[in-house]
Amino acid sequence: METNGNEEKVMNGNGTKRPAGLPKITTTDKLQDVCEDMSAPTVKARTIDELHSLQKKKSAPASPMKGPNEAALSVEERQKHQLRSISASLASLTRQNGPMLVKGDPAEKSVPATPKDHPNEIVAAPTISVSDSSLKFTHVLYNLSPAGERKYNNCAEAVYLLTYTHEFGAKLYEQAIKYEKGSFVTSTGALATLSGAKTGRAPRDKRVVKDDITGEDLWWGKGSPNIEMDEHTFMVNRERAVDYLNSLEKVFVNDQYLNWDPENRIKVRIVSARAYHSLFMNNMCIRPSPEELEEFGTPDFTIYNAGQFPCNRYTHCMTSSTSIDLNLARKEMVILGTQYAGEMKKGLFSVMHYLMPKRQILSLHSGCNMGKDGDVALFFGLSGTGKTTLSTDPNRYLIGDDEHCWTETGVSNIEGGAMPNALTCQGRRSLISGKPSMLENVIFDEHTREVDYADRSVTENTRASYPIEHISNAKIPCVGPHPKNVILLACDAFGVLPPVSKLNLAQTMYHFISGYTPLVAGTEEGVKEPRATFSACFGAAFIMFHPTRYAAMLAEKMKQHGATAWLVNTGWSGGSYGSGSRIKLAYTRKIIDAIHSGSLLKAEYMKTEVFGLEIPTNVEGVPSEILNPVNTWPDKQAYDDTLLKLAGLFKSNFETFTDHNFGEDSNLTEEILAAGPNF
Repeated sequence: METNGNEEKVMNGNGTKRPAGLPKITTTDKLQDVCEDMSAPTVKARTIDELHSLQKKKSAPASPMKGPNEAALSVEERQKHQLRSISASLASLTRQNGPMLVKGDPAEKSVPATPKDHPNEIVAAPTISVSDSSLKFTHVLYNLSPAGERKYNNCAEAVYLLTYTHEFGAKLYEQAIKYEKGSFVTSTGALATLSGAKTGRAPRDKRVVKDDITGEDLWWGKGSPNIEMDEHTFMVNRERAVDYLNSLEKVFVNDQYLNWDPENRIKVRIVSARAYHSLFMNNMCIRPSPEELEEFGTPDFTIYNAGQFPCNRYTHCMTSSTSIDLNLARKEMVILGTQYAGEMKKGLFSVMHYLMPKRQILSLHSGCNMGKDGDVALFFGLSGTGKTTLSTDPNRYLIGDDEHCWTETGVSNIEGGAMPNALTCQGRRSLISGKPSMLENVIFDEHTREVDYADRSVTENTRASYPIEHISNAKIPCVGPHPKNVILLACDAFGVLPPVSKLNLAQTMYHFISGYTPLVAGTEEGVKEPRATFSACFGAAFIMFHPTRYAAMLAEKMKQHGATAWLVNTGWSGGSYGSGSRIKLAYTRKIIDAIHSGSLLKAEYMKTEVFGLEIPTNVEGVPSEILNPVNTWPDKQAYDDTLLKLAGLFKSNFETFTDHNFGEDSNLTEEILAAGPNF
């Protein structure tokens, strides 16, 4: 064997001889007058890729996955189980089974050479025809942003998860920034991204499959948001979406929950092509713990978001290249031709509006908060009414800001996060600080990455999304007792509704079904006066049954639990928009405080003309003269004319609902009609 000048053996790392080289440099372990020795053993890696693989720590599941009378599943078996479930979700009509799956980012690991090496061993041959997508592997990036430290202290990473730490969302940030053009990290640490050509929902392109059951159950026809489609057309669009997703190198899969009430939660699976969509739904749905994820099983509802790919405009029932399709029998939703993330959130809300009433649970488009004494209030209101501002009271616990259920035990938030207009985040950096918060369609400085929330260059509908844990006064878990107060908000730009009025049950149903708030004059060129808009149940675009069904359930629950309803006007006083002035927010807050404290129930009341509303004569901290709107108008005749005009608009709108009798007779319908304006 060759030796060097110092008689040392010269060997390669694999044990073979190599030519003699320079003498080996040696040092003593400890030297005097030398700084601390920071040397360490070399890493146990032979390549840079192997070194990078050491960077990502792997740990065992927090608890074994077991079934009844079954031993704990091994890591490999658990992995197979999860991939089989996802593969089944991605099954196409052209194949008996779903695609061949492998977990992880294709940029980070190699694909098995043959199907037999794949963890999902059950891979059947195509039954109709062989296509390229049936011969390839699809990488699944599964639940990259599960729950952080919401309520679990032992959040160990399961083998089929790629990240499970307090810094959840990091992997999705990386995916978005690397592969999705227009994705950046802002100065607050939130991910800023673009939704493409569509910057809002497309209600005219939303379809619901009409079959024997939904044909009888759902609200169809004039005034209804439900536009019918047939089963065959749905399957055409489903096939188009699934085939598109299967053609991709990788897809993102979220398994999450809806509804914080554990007895009535819904398991949902979202399959999407963009990290941005996966991150958004991670925020908006409830994030499962590792133990819950191991036992997740088959989802109750699945979304196929292929929004980057258009539908075929020549397909029956299609009116554009966008289609959002609900099939309640198949428990599926298909999205084509729009990348706006809100379609997923509100699509699932429509599903809850169908499933919950069938369980005698009232689904509500409302905010909800709770006082320190346990008094719960619901807030209903359309955009611009101040619903978010008033429901997110720093002196009260926030249960949720948008979607809720009222069950036999109380109220529960449907969601796990919030999606306010991005403008509401201005000055509230904590909401969008760091992962996994995100901002949609906002403008920011290219150097400082500071967001300009007032800049609406892309769209007026800029959005933020963050987990509810980012709200400091959020109540976790997001549940509460039965509501004490139900607050209907209206921003009346006609200036004739009182700042606050107490409603009886019939009036509550009438104004709940009406869902009134106007568009302010000046928003469109040539508009000289306010324009009334009505949205049944304060969320007409999402309801599935006739509005009277939800209204009757609301009244029944209020009666059963002793809740009081209030109509609060956050709009104009002393004249219509342009001549009067908007009611000060400070006054509205005093009114809401009086509702919460119960002092407003003890006030003296008087009844208004036409609408027949009971208004208090005194509210602490609010000028008495503004409580009756007629007192604030200098021109009394103009007030009377405007009041009758608004009453006529209410009457005209309600004609949509007069042909529907709820219950065994028409008594309830007549009672609701009688609670409206009386000329």
